[in-house]
Amino acid sequence: MSLAAGAAAVAALAGAGTAAAARDFGSPVKTLFWTAAITPCDKNLKFDPGAFRDVLAWFKHQGADGIVVLGTSGEYPSFSVAERKLIAETALKDKLGMNIIVGPGTPNFPETLELAQHAQDHGADGLLVIPPFYYPDPPTEGLVRYYSMLFDQVRIPINLYHIPGNSHVKISHDLIRALMHYPNLAGIKDSTGDPAGYAAFVAAFPELNMRSGTGNNLEIALEHGMGAILMEGNVFTKQCADVFTAYRAKQDYKPALARLRAAEASMREAGIYSFGPMKYALSVQMGAPQFYQRPPHADATDQQKTMLRAALDQMKNLA
Repeated sequence: MSLAAGAAAVAALAGAGTAAAARDFGSPVKTLFWTAAITPCDKNLKFDPGAFRDVLAWFKHQGADGIVVLGTSGEYPSFSVAERKLIAETALKDKLGMNIIVGPGTPNFPETLELAQHAQDHGADGLLVIPPFYYPDPPTEGLVRYYSMLFDQVRIPINLYHIPGNSHVKISHDLIRALMHYPNLAGIKDSTGDPAGYAAFVAAFPELNMRSGTGNNLEIALEHGMGAILMEGNVFTKQCADVFTAYRAKQDYKPALARLRAAEASMREAGIYSFGPMKYALSVQMGAPQFYQRPPHADATDQQKTMLRAALDQMKNLA
């Protein structure tokens, strides 16, 4: 039996009630903007809950619809299970009206399930689950079993995390089809930055929220009514939010998108999407003490700090 046929058989066995269940996206609409939030550490490299609460309040004030906690930008592999629970609890204790998605992924199933159920129990709106990593290119059948075990034990919406440059594991169309009978399969985050690949995802699964994880694919996402989870949202929160606000108001979002890309370009040479420079720039914007990241990520250099301050001043003046 082919994988596609097997998936169809599983869906049929799930029963008419499950098959007909409404898809649960975890949000009232799909076209929302989530910031892929950083996780602030103090100078001793300890997670700083107070700083994190301030960061989330900043994102809310700047217009973010939601936050992804403990994604790649949140350095999830750098924290222990106990720390990850504390980070999630800090975000979920007061969601500030934002949609909060938590990343529970690990290379093993027991810890992934533990973190997923913890997020569910503390009020997460959804999960972003990277496939089990380290072993590259596992068979699709193995991934179907892994995710099915999670879906069978978690009720809240689950999004598959497609970032093969980091995980070395692809989220394939066959995998998604094999999981479609779960009504809490909400969609994916595609962080490849490949326009053709992302467009193929969107075309194949219009009923899901096939979120773009990169700013270069925002036009494709919005033209098909999809959302986005963006690392760019840490430093360019308002610019990202303006794009989605214009779209939802049925206005021309292209001028706002051009402003976003111009702001990004002004800081690209300073390494804005490396963890040290990105956290430094956000702390300067907020007027907060410097946020730090754990090794192997490095601090912003003095030269980068100078460049970033100049670019931030320019961006503030243009606003």
